[in-house]
Amino acid sequence: MEAQPVPGAVSAIKNATGKMPLGILSEPRFSCALGAQQTVLAIPKGIPIIHAGPGCSSKAFSFVAGGAGFQGDGYAGGSNVPSSNMTEHDVVFGGEGKLHSLVEAALEVMKGDLFVILAGCTSGIIGDDVRKVARSFAEAGHPVVGIESSGFRGNNYFGHELVLEGIIDQLLPDTVLQLKPFVVNVFASVPYQDAFWRSDLEGLKRLLEQLGLTVNILFGAGSCGIAEWRGLPDAQANIVVSPWVGLSAARKLRERFGTPFLHCPVFPVGARATSEFLRTVADFVGVDTSVLDAVIAHEEKRYYDYFISLANFIVDMHNNIPHEAHIVADSHYGLGLADFLVNDLGFDLKSLLLVDDPSLAVRKSVEQVASGLGQGVADALEFLADGYAAQECLKARIGEAGSAAIFGSTWETDLAKGTNSLLIHVSLPINDDVIVTRGYFGYDGGLRLMEDIYAGIFRKGRISYMTLLQ
Repeated sequence: MEAQPVPGAVSAIKNATGKMPLGILSEPRFSCALGAQQTVLAIPKGIPIIHAGPGCSSKAFSFVAGGAGFQGDGYAGGSNVPSSNMTEHDVVFGGEGKLHSLVEAALEVMKGDLFVILAGCTSGIIGDDVRKVARSFAEAGHPVVGIESSGFRGNNYFGHELVLEGIIDQLLPDTVLQLKPFVVNVFASVPYQDAFWRSDLEGLKRLLEQLGLTVNILFGAGSCGIAEWRGLPDAQANIVVSPWVGLSAARKLRERFGTPFLHCPVFPVGARATSEFLRTVADFVGVDTSVLDAVIAHEEKRYYDYFISLANFIVDMHNNIPHEAHIVADSHYGLGLADFLVNDLGFDLKSLLLVDDPSLAVRKSVEQVASGLGQGVADALEFLADGYAAQECLKARIGEAGSAAIFGSTWETDLAKGTNSLLIHVSLPINDDVIVTRGYFGYDGGLRLMEDIYAGIFRKGRISYMTLLQ
């Protein structure tokens, strides 16, 4: 089912990604390609330089950072992002000279390890060559990369891919300097667009390090920044933990440097999926089985000790715990949550609405993965980038159940209240919650999600444990 435009909306033209055309989106779940400025900001000492009209950068930041649980400016985000603020004069006479001056000023006054020029729609329409401008600085020894990220080319998932590929193409040497065994590069979620990216990436790095691996996580506090990016070709393997984001970068690294990659399409949540993920990685990289078994035994013992402690609560409160699940998220979190909710917690999955608008080829692969996740998952799956269509679909499927759990965004707030459903934030926009270290990856993530689900019955405000005892 393709996303339907709001009544009266004009259909958009087919975009540069080769996807089917969408109407004007209501209740958007992502930004335009220029939102990839947040990908750059997620690299320690990474500084985006925006070549676009006034307001483009601030609007992207407002949605992809402010609307992701108020995650803050970071090192050089928010109002600190340099922008050419193109005007009518630049449209008529070209803006490359203005951009060149902006990059010179940014290099002089901002302390960064990587500068990424991102082109907006205005630049893309008039044909300014941001890669040529970047190349002029790179040839002078400055770490500057240029990305043709005009907003009309696609959404910020697509923009994120452009940044990954652009850095690989323009920053890395042509040869492997030193192949390092048991060093892996990890490509997973889209920073900020995945509101839990910081916790999830830290968890991924920490868990893989227990296997004895050296992990280039590339983004966030756990990354060494530009040093990790320059060292991408030296890794033994690349690991993609996502249905499709990061695959193009892994393929490019394999093409240029011969680096093999492992694709794990289901984001692991909880003990069962995480242990299987570790086994898959260990087999691919060649980790000693005794090390693997020790890590899994330790993590599973801890996990199930906590899990069992919930048994009494679940028995006592079973009449109040939701049994139907409705997911509105991107493919990355949607598949992982569906797997955990159905196969670990026994939820009846009624909706799996994926909102990241992947290509038709990716949709087919996602459908294949979903068909192997358990009973009802494939039947619940639909791709709905339009929020209006997603809302209508949810309304029809929830009906008057009154015992549903919605895993979605701030857009689902009124629907949850109107159907007496539990709402847990897992996708953008998140404008009524604050996210700092929260995340649902791995063993700890599964425990945290159970806390949020079962504690949620009290947050609805109509029940307490004491009322059940009376």
